[in-house]
Parts: sequence; structure tokens; C-alpha cells
Amino acid sequence: LSGASMTRHSAVLAVVAALTASTTMRSVVALRPSLLSAASSGRARSRLAAPSGFLAWTGPASRAASGSTPRSAPRTLIRSTAQDLDGKDVRCRFAPSPTGTLHVGGARTALFNWLKARNEGGKFVIRIEDTDTARSTRESEDSMVKDLRWLGLDWDEGPDVGGDYGPYRQSERGEIYQAKAKELMDAGHAYPCFCTQEELDKKKEEAEARGENPKYDGMWRDADPELVKQKIDAGEPYTIRFKVPPGARVEIDDIVRGKVGWDAEATVGDFIILRSSGIPVYNFCVAVDDATMKISHVIRAEEHLTNTLRQGLILEALGYPMPEYAHCSLILGEDRSKLSKRHGATSVDQFRKEGFLRDAMINYLAALGWNDGTDQEIYDEAEIIEAFGLDRVVKSSAVFDMTKLKWINGQHIRIQDNAALQPMIATILEDSGICTSTPTPELTEAAVAVSVQSMELLTDSEGIVKRCLGYPLEETIGSGEADKLMGDDFLVLAKELVERYDAGGMPIFGGGGADASDSFNAAWSDFVKDLGKALDRKGKRLFHPVRLAVTGSMSGPDVAAQMRLLGHAGAAGEGAVVDVMPITARMDTLRAFVDAFYVPPDPNAPVVEEVAEVDAPKKGKGKKGKKGAESDEDDGAAVVLKDGEVPTVCEFAKMDIRVGELVEVWNHPESTKLYCEKIDVGDPTGPREVCSGLAPYFTLEEMKNQRVLVVCNLKPAKMAGFVSNGMVLCAKSEDESRVEFMEPPEGVPVGTRVLPEIMDGGIEPLGPNQVKKKKVWEGISPDLTNNEASEAMWAGRRLMADGQPCKAKSITGGTIG
Repeated sequence: LSGASMTRHSAVLAVVAALTASTTMRSVVALRPSLLSAASSGRARSRLAAPSGFLAWTGPASRAASGSTPRSAPRTLIRSTAQDLDGKDVRCRFAPSPTGTLHVGGARTALFNWLKARNEGGKFVIRIEDTDTARSTRESEDSMVKDLRWLGLDWDEGPDVGGDYGPYRQSERGEIYQAKAKELMDAGHAYPCFCTQEELDKKKEEAEARGENPKYDGMWRDADPELVKQKIDAGEPYTIRFKVPPGARVEIDDIVRGKVGWDAEATVGDFIILRSSGIPVYNFCVAVDDATMKISHVIRAEEHLTNTLRQGLILEALGYPMPEYAHCSLILGEDRSKLSKRHGATSVDQFRKEGFLRDAMINYLAALGWNDGTDQEIYDEAEIIEAFGLDRVVKSSAVFDMTKLKWINGQHIRIQDNAALQPMIATILEDSGICTSTPTPELTEAAVAVSVQSMELLTDSEGIVKRCLGYPLEETIGSGEADKLMGDDFLVLAKELVERYDAGGMPIFGGGGADASDSFNAAWSDFVKDLGKALDRKGKRLFHPVRLAVTGSMSGPDVAAQMRLLGHAGAAGEGAVVDVMPITARMDTLRAFVDAFYVPPDPNAPVVEEVAEVDAPKKGKGKKGKKGAESDEDDGAAVVLKDGEVPTVCEFAKMDIRVGELVEVWNHPESTKLYCEKIDVGDPTGPREVCSGLAPYFTLEEMKNQRVLVVCNLKPAKMAGFVSNGMVLCAKSEDESRVEFMEPPEGVPVGTRVLPEIMDGGIEPLGPNQVKKKKVWEGISPDLTNNEASEAMWAGRRLMADGQPCKAKSITGGTIG
């Protein structure tokens, strides 16, 4: 070596050795002299043996001393473009900083990386970026790992499972950073900087005053080696800066955002890679880690986009290719500001505690910025993995919609097998205090049965179960909710029910397994039917007052299911379940109510028979509209019948019910309970728009191309602002827990009219928009039901389309509306 080369080489070693000696932070991330003298690779050996003249100092005067920094014409330094990789070569990483909890944004980033790796058959890596020693904690890391495991995002390499490219905590990778820092210094890509914070602040103020972008001016970039050595010997603190090549430009072809580039020299200037403490900075660690772990795809939030410039420069200087990048847009709150705690729950653990399912979270998080190009909304894990691709990740920001998340969660709850829900519901029963100890499997199963159809969150089960165990009869009647039932001889039904209970004729569930539950269900159904026959009641006039009498509420889960819950609560033992009103106490309360208010009919009172009168339209005396034209008021007033009289087919003939087919369905923009539909009913003008309350019962996928029966001549009605021009007919089970479409026979053309079986279609219906729902329809609908073959019936006659019956899939004895 020449004398000058020896001097420069000695200066390099002195810088590195002094930097190591000055380190007071953890030795795991400080430069070690032993590693600087020992070559860690062939590349490092050659650079030690023949230093490249990295510290090409020309004396104390630097290029900054003249007050100006010469600029070179920008040149492209490095590009990140699509790589032709085998699936097994795809390596994605999630690299959280353990300084808090795992939030929605981080969870989505982890999910996208996991989905990319699983879709391609590659590897998913967890790397802990814990160089922020003041804020990083092992407790936070453990919390994040727990949340990732709950989400089901299993990893192939990480701190707890090992791998070929570890360690996987940055705090344990100090030797790797030392070696790479030495490579940069040996190659002339880095140098020591002795600027104090005060000097840097002053330079920043001066640059801003000149209207320039504040960046380091390169004061120590070309400093005299002797001056550097003197300062090191004097113990002055310094950092190591990366030397940005003149005219450098970094470009990436981002999978989400397209082509992005930076003029490095104009944007950042020479930046720090090692602090004066010897701790490497974030961007240096990330670049080294991505390179040495052979990460092929970096999928992260858009706020990291600008970090790509520094990381790209470091990767190029070390001789590594850049990975492919995908910078995903931020997640916003509903007010379109960045999602934060003020928008409600944002951490994964909070969502778990509030009763969200892992499958629902995965489903919803995947849809925050990605879709597969279809209208499908509910996915299982396998479907998402198969469909996922970064090419379908959108550039626009996603808005976090808690209402939509809850709806998706409810759908996943109902998709789950009840047995899968039982461990989670058992925990809620115990934690909420409903059960004083771990509930029995039978009690838990019954709790799931009463909750599953109406839960949006698992924690909703607490309130549902509590209501089922209580008996708020007095509160319900006192509130006025039951006034209509009270006016329809509720006391007569209540008296009959109590008398049958006292006589031992009312089925009581005392606990047991599946066989006992099935036997009770059958016995309860027979009991209610027999009660209805004795009192000449059916449909809502039977089921609603029975519900009120037995449960004390106007609505809720299936009554038989509630009775089973009561039985299991009793069988669990005294004190095992709190605040339970057993059936004996309920009947005592109901009996007292009947005794207090029931008045027997007077046998001597005269019989008054109400006979309905239907006024014939008076000729020439219709009401005049705004333009003076006369209009006929007989647009189908409901016909009131004498007791026991069968309705005539002429009433039904006013209805225009046709075979239709759903050709388009979408979510109502203002209500999660409504769907907007376009239905082909044979109109010459094309499909008509209809709004229905079917969202709680059917997914969009189930609605597609469904053949239905449609009431076509109802007056248009606004539903949350959407004008509906018809009504889709559905069957509802007797206990109102299930809903099914009323379907036309196979092969019957769209537009075919639906009529009772004795009609030949000769009677024309009322014209379009002529039927008032509260007049004609409500006069007909009480007689619509399903027979034992699930066929649609009206007043004892089957509803036919082209000579064939219309049917539900399985509901019998229910109502149609």
C-alpha cells in the first residue's frame, strides 16, 4: 500500500475502533473491534485487504465550506420491478415494533403479507423491530404475538420458531449490522460526522430561510483524515452518515401505487445510519434485514413509502437487489380522518374481547383495500387465500365501518357450527356472572341455541340469555307494548294455558341430552297446536300471546328453545345460574295476573253479530283529483268477514302476484337491514326496482338469480329513501326464527300470474300501483300460510302458477308475507 493509502486505511480503522469504544448502549447492536478485524465473508476480506479509499479527504475545507453544494444530473441508481419468482421463493415479512398493541392497520398489513405468502406457497416471516430501546418491551411483543395467533396468521420463521435467516429480533442482530456497516465504510459509502445538534439545527433554519429543503450539507463528507483522527482522539462524539452518490435517483414500480421515484441528492442528502451511541437507525436495519432474510415482497402502509429511498440506496451500496414493494393506503375512520382510538376499538385484542370472531376479522380486514372483483362479501379463510392478489389492492384509502364489521361478524356466527361457538359462549356465561362456575355443556348448548340467530357479537349472548332467564311480564304489559294482544282476549288464552299447566298438560323440560330436547320440541309443538284448536286461534293470534304468557316478552328467540334453557339452568343445580325465573314461578305470576283481571263472559248478554258491509261505488260521485277528474275510492278496501266465513276468491283476484327473477341485488346505502333489487317480472319496460328487508336472512350471493313471487300492484313505498315498486313474498316459520323464499314451480316463465288453484285467471287484478298495503293486502295476508308440504296456501287453497303449486323449501305451518 502507498503511504497515502495506509494513512486512509488507518483512519478507517481508527474511526471504527473509536466508535466502538464510545458505545455505551447494548453491546448487541454496537460495533465490535473483533468483528472489524475478522472478515465475515469473502467480500469483507477483499475489502479489508485492499481498502477502496473510502475516506478520500482533501483537507479541512469541505465542499460545504464554500457555501454551496455542487449538484450532478440525476441518474437512475436502482429500480424495483416485478420479479419472476417461483411461489416457493416468495418471502413476505411482518415487522412490528413492540411499543404497544397490534392495531387494525398493523393487523391488515400482517394479513396481506400472510395471504400473499400462502397464495403463492411461499414463506411468511415475523421480524421484531425493537431497536427503539426506550419504548420496546417484551410484554408488547408477547401481546402482538398472541393477537397474531388469535387471527390465525401462522408464520414459518420468527423469534419463537427459528429459521435459516435469524435471529429475528433486531436487538439480537448486532453482529450482522456491524458487518454491513463495515462493508459500507470500507467501500467508501459512509463517513463520520462530528456536527453537533446545535449546528444541525442552525443549518436547518438557514436552509428553510432560503426556501430550500432542509438536508445535511455534507460538511464532513470530504473532511481531512488527520482532522477526523484528532477529533476521535479527543473523544468528540460523532455519527456515521451514508454518502449519497451524486445525481442518485431511486425508482420503484410499486404494485399498488405504480411508478414512484426520488432524486436522492435533492431529497435527503447524506443521512445517518449509526447514531453516536453506536445504535443503528431504523432504515439501515430494515434494509439489511430485508436483504439478509431474502425478503422478496415488502407489503406495508403508505406512510413507509418515503423510507424506500434510503433503504434503496443502502441496498444498492451493499450490492443487494431491491424487493418488490406494495404500499397500501391508510385506513380511515368514518369521518375520513386517520383511524384512531377516538373512533372506538382499534386494537385486535379489543375486538376479541368485544365478541368478534377471528374468521369475521380476517374477512373484514381483507376487504379493507382489496376485493376479488365480485359482489361476494362473506369468505372463509380458504376462499380468501385462493382469491387474494396484490394486483386487486386499490390505491384509495379504506374506511373502517363498524356497522359493516358487526354485520359480517353476525353472518360468520350463523355460518359456524353451534359446537364451535360453545367454548366462547361458556366463557361469556361465566365471566358475565350468569353462571357462578363453568356452565354445563348442555346449558352452554342451550345458550347458543337461543342466541345464535340474533347475535352480531358473541358478547350479545349475555343480554339475550339474561332476558330468556327472566320473566318481565308485568313490565311488558305496563309499557303498553302488549295492548293489541290484551285487546284480543289475551286473558282468555292465559287462563287456558294456566289451567292446562295446573292439570299437568303443559310440557316442562327438565334437562337431558339431544334425545330429551327432540322429544320436548315435539311435545311443545303439539301442545301449542292443541291450544290453538281449543281457542280457535292460529298464526300470530296464537304464537304471539303464547310467547307473552310463557316468556313475558313480545319478541325473542324460539319459545321452545327458551324453555330448554330454563330446564338446563334448573338441572345445573341450585345457585349455578343466577336470576332465573323457573316455569313454576312464571305460571304463579301469570295465574295471579289472570285472577286479578280476567272477567268471565256474561251468559245472559245478548249475542251481537258483526256483519261487514261493503259499499258499492256510487256512480258519478267519486272524489275529484287536483285536475278535476273523478276517481273511484274503491281501490280495494279490505273485506271484513263474519266469524268462520271463508274469504272469496274475488278478494285475491285484486292482487297482481307474478313469477319474478332477481337480476341485480345490492346493499341499501342507508340501512344494513335492507337490500335494493332489480326484479324481472315480465314488464315490457324491463326489471322493476324493489326494496326488501331480507338482508338479515340472506347473503347477496344467495339472492343472486333467485326466482321469487312478487306482488306487483302495490302502491310505491319509500324505504329509507329508496322507492320500492313491489314486494317479494317469503315464508316465515311459526316461531319466526326462519325465513325462506316462496318459489315458483320450475320451468314457469317470468311474468306468470299466481292465483288460488280454483281460479282460471279470468278476473283481472287491480291496475299498477292501485293496492294499498293497509287495505287490500292486510285483508288477505292473514289467510296466507304453508301446508305440511310447504306449499303456499290461501284460505285453504293452494297458490298455483301455470297449474303447479308454489312452495317454500322446508317451512310448514308458517306465515307468508
